[in-house]
Amino acid sequence: MFRYTNDIAQIALGNQKAPLVLKNGKIIQVFTNEIIEADVAIADGYIVGVGQYSGEQEIDLQGKYVCPGFVDAHLHLESTLVNPGELIEQAALQGTTTFIVDPHEAANVSGTAGIDYILNETEDAQANVYVMVPSCVPAGPFEDNGFVLTAQEMQQYVDHPRVLGLGEVMDCGGVIGCEPSMLEKLNLFTQKTIDGHAGYLGPKETNCYVLAGIETDHECCTFEDALREMRAGLQILVREGTAAKNLENIIQGVVKHRLPCHQLAFCTDDKHIEDIQKQGHISYNVRKAIRLGLDPVEAIKVASFYPARRYGLKRLGAVAPGYQADLLVLSDLEQVTIEAVYHRGFAVTCRLKTQRPVPDVLLNTVHIQLGDVGDLALPMSSTKARMIETVPGEILTRACIEDVPVQDGFFKPDATYQKIVVLERHHATGKIGVGIVKGFCMRGGAIASTVGHDSHNLIAVGDNDQDIYAAIRALEDCGGGYAVVESGKKPVVLPLEVMGLMSNAPYESVQTQLADMIAIARRIGVPEYLDPFITLSFLALPVIPELRITPRGLYNVIEGCFTSVDMKG
Repeated sequence: MFRYTNDIAQIALGNQKAPLVLKNGKIIQVFTNEIIEADVAIADGYIVGVGQYSGEQEIDLQGKYVCPGFVDAHLHLESTLVNPGELIEQAALQGTTTFIVDPHEAANVSGTAGIDYILNETEDAQANVYVMVPSCVPAGPFEDNGFVLTAQEMQQYVDHPRVLGLGEVMDCGGVIGCEPSMLEKLNLFTQKTIDGHAGYLGPKETNCYVLAGIETDHECCTFEDALREMRAGLQILVREGTAAKNLENIIQGVVKHRLPCHQLAFCTDDKHIEDIQKQGHISYNVRKAIRLGLDPVEAIKVASFYPARRYGLKRLGAVAPGYQADLLVLSDLEQVTIEAVYHRGFAVTCRLKTQRPVPDVLLNTVHIQLGDVGDLALPMSSTKARMIETVPGEILTRACIEDVPVQDGFFKPDATYQKIVVLERHHATGKIGVGIVKGFCMRGGAIASTVGHDSHNLIAVGDNDQDIYAAIRALEDCGGGYAVVESGKKPVVLPLEVMGLMSNAPYESVQTQLADMIAIARRIGVPEYLDPFITLSFLALPVIPELRITPRGLYNVIEGCFTSVDMKG
């Protein structure tokens, strides 16, 4: 916490040397949109002066740019598959110094123990890691997850110093219908920020949603959706991650219509480490926005100043006196070429990894009830079927009706139409949802995962029941993770032993194994434009249009009801 003292005052006045001075920089001024030449004096982790200063240690930047560290306004650390601290380190090296995390994946599997795990694993990170308390655990009243998080359980986090508010409110119906348990959660966080999840609502429903106190949304896929919500006062968290890529649509519209950007922020939602290493993290969003025509200084503000203001982080997001010394040194402004990253005035570096023991309650979380392969059969009384169709570059799906192969009264998958299965995996209830999906294009194989947003049941897809069954059994045996089966061969498995969501192994080994498994998925036909496991993980999320599959069957998100696969069933 910043404290104004006589020593700090003397440094600011130039009467005393600062412990560290970054000399001869070009400072990105977020308050005036200027770029000014100056030194940055740093003491006790904070900026104490911008101007001409002397330091006990001086680093000559030789005219390089200095801007605030970037903010990821919304992400799920669990979706990176590795220990939360590993993701934070890799993203921090790429310029993200503040992370606003929603641990609802962990909460859906393990409740408050999952939230505590995320808090504990990030407490000593080389970055600012804040948490939004998950609002919808489960995501809907009909979901079969591992834990129910009520307002009473949330109470313990309200005054936590690293909790900023309430996480993405996915239960739009509960908000609009003034459902008592949802209102209780909203009321609990009225003095803090409340995140939304409502990109597809109509204008009047959006008005109602905002009236409930919700302030942000990261689910806008089109500029039209973003504009409607901006007009209602929502801050749009422009998402660009591994699976969902919405930045181009939204930023092109903002540039074309010359809209102000103070209601924007960048987020990744879900981004894998290999993509972070190849592309960057929020730095990639900034670079892409500049390429699409957004002014570089404004793009940096969208990545820093604007989200810091929205979430009440008064000491973050600017290069100015009293702001925390979370800084980036850039050699190229438009390419966002990062030369150095500072957190609290110290350079961010790769640190020696220390593994902490995982609490027993977070292990051995896969409990299914499945008989033989016949339990995966999908009876059909006609060839006409309702199915899920994937959308490249989106986590949205399309609901379509087409003729599918049927043999002896049962759906017979092929290279166009695959079988998708979801098994309840928390309480071994035996619930199994079976449907049809179009877009994976498999020819002899299957993939499966215990990462299945948001309830994280076991989800699998393939072109034959035997390989699907083998993949499911492999994940049951290893305690959760990813599995891929190629034409009857032994399943290849990436164990994710922590809640069936994350591995405690070093990210290098996790990424190597994942790359090998994705290569197998490509060999069995999964197209290059589709990330096999991430795409699969979202097909069970019944709060995003249009059609999803749950352990209780096929769910129509638009109409808010379960529906049949067989059009004559």
